[in-house]
Parts: sequence; C-alpha cells; structure tokens
Amino acid sequence: MSAPTGGEVTVRQCVVRVVRRGGWSWGPDPRGLVQRVLDALPELLAARFDGLLDGDGPDVEITEPVRLSVRLSAAGRGGSGLVPSGLVLETVAAGGGTPSESIPLPVPVVLPARSSPSDGGGEVSEFGPGTPEKPPSPTVAALFEELAAREELVALLALLPEETVRRYLSALLAESAAERAAFMAGEPEGSFVAEELPGPAVVLAAELARRRSLAWPPSTRADFAGLLLGSPAGAETAPVDATASVTESSRPAGETRVGSVLPFLLAGPLARTGYLDAIGPALSGVDLAAATPLFAAALAYKVLGAPQRGWRRTPADDLAAATFAGLQSVPDLTAFAGEAGPALPVLDGVLALSLCRGHDRADPLLITGVDDGLLLVDAQGLFPIAWTSTVDELVPHWAACGRPPVLVRDSPLPASGLRDLAAAGVRFITDARPLRDDPLTRLRWPTPLWTTGGVEPRLATSLSAERLDELARTLFVEHRAVPLAADRALEHSVSLAAALALGMIAWQLWEGDSPVRALTTFADLEATVRFTRDAVRVKIPLGRRHTDLWRGGALTDVPDVVWLDGRTLTFSGG
Repeated sequence: MSAPTGGEVTVRQCVVRVVRRGGWSWGPDPRGLVQRVLDALPELLAARFDGLLDGDGPDVEITEPVRLSVRLSAAGRGGSGLVPSGLVLETVAAGGGTPSESIPLPVPVVLPARSSPSDGGGEVSEFGPGTPEKPPSPTVAALFEELAAREELVALLALLPEETVRRYLSALLAESAAERAAFMAGEPEGSFVAEELPGPAVVLAAELARRRSLAWPPSTRADFAGLLLGSPAGAETAPVDATASVTESSRPAGETRVGSVLPFLLAGPLARTGYLDAIGPALSGVDLAAATPLFAAALAYKVLGAPQRGWRRTPADDLAAATFAGLQSVPDLTAFAGEAGPALPVLDGVLALSLCRGHDRADPLLITGVDDGLLLVDAQGLFPIAWTSTVDELVPHWAACGRPPVLVRDSPLPASGLRDLAAAGVRFITDARPLRDDPLTRLRWPTPLWTTGGVEPRLATSLSAERLDELARTLFVEHRAVPLAADRALEHSVSLAAALALGMIAWQLWEGDSPVRALTTFADLEATVRFTRDAVRVKIPLGRRHTDLWRGGALTDVPDVVWLDGRTLTFSGG
C-alpha cells in the first residue's frame, strides 16, 4: 500500500483468505460465499486503516477489477462454471497474486441459477410426521428456456427423436394452458402468428416442421394444430400411477446406516453438468413428475452390487437405493422403466451436450458395441457420451463433438456398422476385421488395423481396449438397474449418467483413470444418512478414502435435489 497522503490510502494488493473451521461443509449456500466476501471487504479495509486517517472514517472505493482465485474441484475447458473444493478461497485485486492450482476436467461445469435454501444459522430442526412442504415442481418451460439462454436448445433438439420433440411441444403448450386456449380459440383458418406461442415452443415447433418437411411458419392455425397430432397410433400410453406408491413410501426423519455411499457421490458431478436439474422437468413433461424418486432408485442400483441370478438384490443394496431415493422401500421399477421412455432422450441429450461442448475435436472418440447397440465414449477419461441402437442415431452426437477422428473397438457391432459409419463421413480406425463390402484399407501396423483414411495411425495408441471393454461390461451389462424390464431405455440412460459421474470422480482423484476404478474403490464405503426438514446429511467414516474425496472436491453440498423434495444433500466426516 502507499503512504497516506491527502487523507487517502491506496491498497495495491489485497488478499482475503476464507478458511473453514469446525466442519466439512461450506453451509447451505456455498455459491453465496464469494459475494459475502466482496460485500464485507469495504468494512474490513475501513477497520484496518481507520487509525491512519482523521475524521469520521474512510470512504472505501474498490477501483481495480477483482480477480477470484479459487481452488477448484472441476473446471470445464469449454464451460463457464467453477466449483470450490472447500480448502481455500481467495479474492485478489488486479496487480498481484498467483491463482491456486486447478485440476483440469474435460467436462464443462454448469451452475444454473437455483433458489438457495434458507440459512437459519443453526442446526436444522427435525420434522415430525409427514414430509416437508414440497417446492414448486420444475417445469418443462423452465428447462428449455434455460437451454435457450445458454444457446443449447437447438443443439439438444438435434439429438432428440421426432416423437420426443412432439411430446415436449405438447407439454409446453399444456403448461401454458391460458396461452394455448387463447391461441387455439381463433378461427381454424385464421392466420398463424408464431409470436403468440409461449416461450421456446416456437423453436420446438420449427424443428418438428423441419423433420416433417413442412413449411415454417405454417399459414393457418389448423396447419399448426396438425403438428401436434402426428404421433403414430398407440404411441402414447397412460402414465404409470407412481404418485401413491412414492408418497406412501417417503422416508421419515432419522438416521440410516447404508453399506455404500456411492449413490450419494453421483449427485455432485451430475449437478455440475446440469443433469440433476433436468430430471424433474424431463419427467414432468411426460406426466411423471411424482416419480423422480423411482428414477433416483434406478440410478442408485446402477452403482450398487450386480443383481444375483440376474435379478435378485441384496437387502443392503435395497436399503441403500431406498435411502438415496428418499423412500422407505423401492417398489418394482419395471413399469416405470416402460413409462419413462419418452423423457429419457432429453436427459441423455443434456448429458451428451455437457461432454460435446467441451470436447477438443483433435481428441479421438471411441465406439464399441454393447447391449445390441453402439456406445460412444470420450477417449480422455472414458466418459460415455451416448448409447444408440443405430449408426444414424449416433452420427449427430459425433457431429456435436466437432466431427473428430474415431477409434472403433472390435466388439459386437451391427453387421453393417463399419460401412454405415464410413457412409456417414466418419473417419475412423478399427481393429475389427471388415466385411468384403466395407470401404476400409489395411494399415501397416504391428497389430491388424483398418481405416477409412484421414486418420493418423498414431491415434490407435489412444484405444484403451481393456479399459473400454471393462467399462462396457461392468456398467452396461453386469450392473443392471432394472433387470426385468423389456424396454432397456432406462437401463441405458442411467448407465450413461452413472458412468459420467463416476468418470468425473475418477478424474478429480486420479486424473485419466477409468470410471470403473471409482466404482470399485468406493462401493463398500459405508455412511450414515440423516434426514431433516431441509437437508439430507451424509456422514462418511474418516480415513484415506474420505480424505481423497474431500481433497478432490467430491464432497461439496448439492442443493435442491428434486427427488428429496428440494432438500440440500450435505457431506461430513466422522
């Protein structure tokens, strides 16, 4: 600082260090900590230099930009969010200071706006019989408006099947009943005015018209109404009655000892990618808003023990899944798996975009055949991007990643898989022996490899064959979430979500390792879970694994968990 001249003190460098003591959590609103530090800075400076100046006290003015130096648990290469790990947070005025070292994570981090829980300043009181008052249900419009604000709505729609776009267009109009009634009340042959549609419905309607090769905007209201009636006969079925079973099985206050904390560890990574906030709106768009705990239970089963005899669960796994979902017991998920199908492409698309927008097009992608389909994986970190049943469905995800080179693993691929990939313009190298009509050439390489051309042979070293096979076998085949369901859409969806979350944990702790390592390392880490009115508190035994999770930033609070009635999920050690 400069010497006081003319009654002024100029501070050239100011560092505020916030150190947490007496616990492992930053509290219910960790994002607000930065703003509270900035708000308190003028008073702290005034108190520091009050004795050097005469008069009634100094007027503090911050004239230089403020740079934040935050020790990170994740930083997206293409994203915009930062997640404090809970060690040290500094604010450094421009002109000095060295940022804390960060751990680069090839998954962009999204921190959408949330309504923060109230902070009463003390221990949250227990609640009596019944459940706390539920927050307003998240809406489809809110989800799509947020995607539109991030300029990702069009990219998401490109990944969705036509029927899903139509279903959610109908859901958007149903949420805005007054606007829809006013819009449709006009003469059928009256002029169509796109601006009269609510929110992002215009974008969905335009995409639906493009898929059907119809003119946009339509000339009359009747033409627009036809877009909403284009589903195949019998495509929609009555929604499952999940409300009663979920409400009656809600978990009351109290403590529960679970044999595996792993399901709870998935929440933080999924929240940072925006996936967690999409679950409620996606399910509400198909009339399953009350069934979010069932989706959470399926997600939990994916990282718990593999079913015995192909379908039987252990009591410990049932208890862990029920506790994670906020239920006393988990009902049969088979019916829910069939009814949730229309919502899953939206969730899968949100997850895929979180990876695609941060992917470096110079880095290769991996493709392997699993469960009668194709699994697209980011080679860096083995983050699964999408599972599709055909090459045509996989190509939009590859395009969203910047059309990078691809390494195709010798695995149960579709008969025409290599030929279809080449026809779609995908440049790839494969160790799968091509068929006679496949347009591939043999590479001069120590091991048999074939290529379409346009790919550096050295990229073949990026094909982690054993780890990729282990990922597909463990999370997509052995660990079944709903083993008796005929429709495996929910199975594949929660496999993608669990594998991404496990991959993010593995990257934070052991940069570059496989998601399976996180699964095997923390599968038997026990925890005590306590439900209060506003929070679900997870206490993990102190030890090496707890220390690794804490240092890696995997134990940050997760506010507004939709299947826990908006409670905050917190972690502590002890």
